[in-house]
Amino acid sequence: MPTGASERPRRLYPGFFVTFEGPEGSGKTTQLRLLADWLQRQGLDVLATREPGGTRIGDQVRAILLAPEHTEMLPTTEILLFSAARAQVVGERILPHLQKGGIVLCDRYADSTMAYQGYGHGLDLEVLRTITAFATGGLVPDLTVLLDVPIEVGLRRKAQGLGGEWNRMEQKARAFHERVRAGYHEMAAREPHRWLVLDATAPVAEVQAAIRERVMREIAA
Repeated sequence: MPTGASERPRRLYPGFFVTFEGPEGSGKTTQLRLLADWLQRQGLDVLATREPGGTRIGDQVRAILLAPEHTEMLPTTEILLFSAARAQVVGERILPHLQKGGIVLCDRYADSTMAYQGYGHGLDLEVLRTITAFATGGLVPDLTVLLDVPIEVGLRRKAQGLGGEWNRMEQKARAFHERVRAGYHEMAAREPHRWLVLDATAPVAEVQAAIRERVMREIAA
């Protein structure tokens, strides 16, 4: 279904697929872990994974992609490497879990490609959609949580060690990160049925409560 579609596509599997997106330092990993723990306590079958990575092959690609010394890496190389890791995690872990009725939570997914390589680097969005559809077999999240945070706040969190590893992506210019954030908002505005946009500067517990409420409402629908 085109990115700008106004209706939710019908799921082709019994499970439920949630992705977490946002600028650097937005707290995605923290919120995903909290949700995964909570859902498991409700007796649900949850798979938590991440991009790039999530598989043996994907983790090796991740090391290449995010190594700070790889400053010469071209945006086109980025998209192909990200897509390779994505194809592996979708085929090996995500889709099988959805097909058996489980819940999948993924720290970044295809929307990161559109935000970072598309809006951030300026690569052709239609080309990226084609590559992404091929890598994922057309698998689109049922819900995407966008944890929004001002760029200066997110990068300060990462620099202080509060938002995970400092990697090659954080080294990019401030204007790049602003384009990424703007891209996320544009995508969310085009598909409001799929996106939950939250202020990630709010207290962690408050953000988590909003995520839990939306996820449980969607699962019960």
